Amino acid sequence: MADGAIADPAPMPAMSASLGANPDPLSLEGGPLGKIYITGALTGLGYWQSEPVPSDRDSRIDITNGQVFVQKTDGWLQFYVQAGAYSLPSLGTPYIKASDMPEKTYGVVPQAFVKLALFDGFSVQAGKLPTLIGDEYTFTFENMNIARGLLWNQEPAVSRGVQANYATGPLTFALSLNDGFYSNVYNWVSGSAAWTIDSSNSVSFIGGGNFGRTHASNFATPMAQNNGNIFNLIYTHAGGPWTISPYLQYASVPSDASLGIAHSASTYGGAVLVGYAFDENWKLAARGEYIKSTGSFTNGAPSLLYGPGSDAWSLTITPTYQKGIFFARAEGSYTGIGHSAAGFEFGRNFDKSSQARLMLEAGVLF
Repeated sequence: MADGAIADPAPMPAMSASLGANPDPLSLEGGPLGKIYITGALTGLGYWQSEPVPSDRDSRIDITNGQVFVQKTDGWLQFYVQAGAYSLPSLGTPYIKASDMPEKTYGVVPQAFVKLALFDGFSVQAGKLPTLIGDEYTFTFENMNIARGLLWNQEPAVSRGVQANYATGPLTFALSLNDGFYSNVYNWVSGSAAWTIDSSNSVSFIGGGNFGRTHASNFATPMAQNNGNIFNLIYTHAGGPWTISPYLQYASVPSDASLGIAHSASTYGGAVLVGYAFDENWKLAARGEYIKSTGSFTNGAPSLLYGPGSDAWSLTITPTYQKGIFFARAEGSYTGIGHSAAGFEFGRNFDKSSQARLMLEAGVLF
């Protein structure tokens, strides 16, 4: 944004159609920096699930977000800092407590960057950036559903790097050099191109991949996916009470003997996200998705899903109520696995092919 242009009060973190940020956020005069906005999220979760794996529980109560967001959104020098505790529930994976998740992933400052708005339509930002990949955001309150989906599980969430953004007319572009799945090795390139067809419809093509080789492997950095490529094609309709966003995803991992990947593998899938607003307080969201992986145990392909060659599908429904800064929402989901093997599934013995979950999240977006 050019110097002197009018900015939204607090555009970060990004929000989906289900929940709304505080329209009148706290602001402070930062001297020569100008106006600084301070917002946050304090939210909690309770859940029950069938067939938990040994590291998980049948039920739990936990914090999902205890975070503060500080940002400056106008002028040529802007910044964003997000700090606090968080959990990242997603379908088909064990739940990690908010007290443990920052240490395993992106730290107590999961996103923070400086942005230079150099001229009208062009900006550069650097730091810990939200990924360009995918159609779901990282934190619970940002999304239509409480838990992220199966396709989200294949995507990077936060990357360290630098990103250039350019907008002209109905077209918006972004290009980033970053460390992919938070590997601390800067050999990923990500990019996006979006076309706003009209006030209600848009389409985006997004891609990213590793142009080198990275041996890092930890909870936040799956070695196979971090050495691969991923692409999305996303269509979004937002008109009247409806938000409808179908998208396709393809990801591939090449063979690499030095990484212990004997055979290439890929995943491909699709999802539909749907939101409907009954009125300004009540909304209903739903998500359906399917994902398939290639490869087999015999050819030495890596497991990208629930064992090489497995597939999975899910259905999720999330009614939401919000009044001012307060909200509450419930969620029911079902995940099914196909063509997998014992040891890669759900349950205490890793031999169950389905999992149901019930969730309740409530809190304030101040």
